[in-house]
Amino acid sequence: MFDIKTLVRANILAMKAYSSARDEFKGEASIFVDANENNLGSLAKDQSFNRYPDPYQHKVKTKLAPIKGVKPEQIFLGNGSDEAIDLLIRLVCKPGHDEVLAFGPTYGMYDVSANLNDVHLRQLRLDQDFQLQIASLQGQIHANTKIIFICSPNNPTGNLINAKSIEYILRNFDGLVVIDEAYIDFASEPSWTSRLAEFPNLVVLQTFSKAWGMAALRLGMAFASPEIISFLNKIKPPYNINEATQSLALEALDNANRLPEMVKEINQSRNKLMEDLPKLPVVKKVYPSDANFILVEVTDADKVYHYLLEKGIVIRNRTTQPGCHNCVRISVGTRAENEALLEALNAFSE
Repeated sequence: MFDIKTLVRANILAMKAYSSARDEFKGEASIFVDANENNLGSLAKDQSFNRYPDPYQHKVKTKLAPIKGVKPEQIFLGNGSDEAIDLLIRLVCKPGHDEVLAFGPTYGMYDVSANLNDVHLRQLRLDQDFQLQIASLQGQIHANTKIIFICSPNNPTGNLINAKSIEYILRNFDGLVVIDEAYIDFASEPSWTSRLAEFPNLVVLQTFSKAWGMAALRLGMAFASPEIISFLNKIKPPYNINEATQSLALEALDNANRLPEMVKEINQSRNKLMEDLPKLPVVKKVYPSDANFILVEVTDADKVYHYLLEKGIVIRNRTTQPGCHNCVRISVGTRAENEALLEALNAFSE
């Protein structure tokens, strides 16, 4: 039986978490003079930000939980998903000793966070279809391998990772399996949050940045067992989600009924781009996508990138990524932006 305490670093098990003023008092009162705040108010015109925010974002989690089909105590909110990635590595990986595993090409912050914490990242290659092959894991998982990161839908390739491969890892790996679902709202398959009860070593990452359209807020989500979430809360900064972000997140959650229509429109635009891009002479291949972006192989990624820049259009050049030679990543824009992109690419000549 998986036990997170066997993975957590000994110093974290023994440490006492920082206790803020808002940790020590919970309830209602008329006078607050406990947190060294400015009781006169703030300079903001429409809202007062002089009080420290709820350190555990209870209101946000209470509204978010039924939307995601989980309990509030199964939710961690971070300063982007990047904070959760960093904290998970800190939680179970001993610097200079342990390692994490990922499958490339993939999201670059796994490597950055691992390096920042002096933890080795072992990156295995996805196959030519950007799928995970279980056979490639043979001999690659060691006693000091503590986390396996799987980005699905994957960035920069856009595809969902085969569910059977993920399930095999969940059942046969004793460490944490972190499935990064930043783009899951655009995919046809259900989130792995629906299987949290089945796999105690599972952590699912999502974000408000993509489908919710709130990238500037930097609000990420991690879903896991209450025990794993309690450890993340133990080691996070005291007030990691500011009051403005919490307020705007609550407003977005109140309007969650608008999300499916926005996702539908983006997916329709994505599918239209995937139909139109292969007709262009500059395009050699369009990869399948379950996200709000498309990986496209072109004749010369560097030339196409700089040509579009001259036209005022910014795409992402991914030609240096494993298996992505001469590939560019194109985010789905508005209909007008997509048409302008196609028109510019159609006029490209080497």
